[in-house]
Amino acid sequence: MGFIGGALALAPGFAQAQPADLFYERAVMSAADQRCGLFAPDVAAALAAATAQARGAALRAGTAPYILIQYEKTARGKAGAVDCRSPDVAAAAARVRTAFAGFAKISRLTYAGDVAGWTADRNLYRTARWRLSQETSFGADRLVFGLVGAQGPGALVGIGRFADGAEPYAAHLIMRDQARSSGPYLARFGVGSTAGLPLAQRLPPGSAQKAYSAAARAPSGPDLLPKGAQSGWAFRFSDAAALELAQLDPRESVAIDFLFPGDVVRRAYVEVGDFAAGRAFLQLAAR
Repeated sequence: MGFIGGALALAPGFAQAQPADLFYERAVMSAADQRCGLFAPDVAAALAAATAQARGAALRAGTAPYILIQYEKTARGKAGAVDCRSPDVAAAAARVRTAFAGFAKISRLTYAGDVAGWTADRNLYRTARWRLSQETSFGADRLVFGLVGAQGPGALVGIGRFADGAEPYAAHLIMRDQARSSGPYLARFGVGSTAGLPLAQRLPPGSAQKAYSAAARAPSGPDLLPKGAQSGWAFRFSDAAALELAQLDPRESVAIDFLFPGDVVRRAYVEVGDFAAGRAFLQLAAR
């Protein structure tokens, strides 16, 4: 059946194949590219983004994480055993190039999630815009969270609009501490679909959390405000926070705590979802 078993649906859309199968097929080709140098940088980056997307879809559909880890090991083993000059490898690489030929020209994508998705925009701008964003409500307030920049992925930013005009003096990004946990806390023991699981139940207990304090605070520019908002407060988080967010399980959530005078805290939840896939998609713009 050839190098990847006559693999189907290598294009960015999932077509009729199962997400776990797509993840394996894309992982094999990514590993083969790393060993054999099969693809130009734009195709390799597009394949990496699609592999991350397939991994997230497989996890949300109920595939156990250990199965995907085994798939990845198997994919590396298969790619490591082939002759880079073989006809099978050449044919499989040609299918990937054809499937992703138009992907590098796509400037906008929406990554759906269980509860909330990410909107990616890798057009080039003169001023800072949302590159990857998720918008949500928390009580009467609204949040836009994601990556802001004129080119490339940009900086990790959260912008809150507060219905009563309150002004937060600080913000913390709360997420699972991977050094103090073996995996996500999903109230389902990591097995089964996470569809319908509230975001508040996807954040670990305090003993397994870590927090990043915002490095900067400023009134938001009008181009970055949540829809319908006239004003808001922007908080910028570190590049280290963005990197760690991309390493979390797609089924998890993170929280943004806005701090107000009088020890008042307002919390918004964000679904991790395909943040890593969207971030990889944005990196195509810099190539």
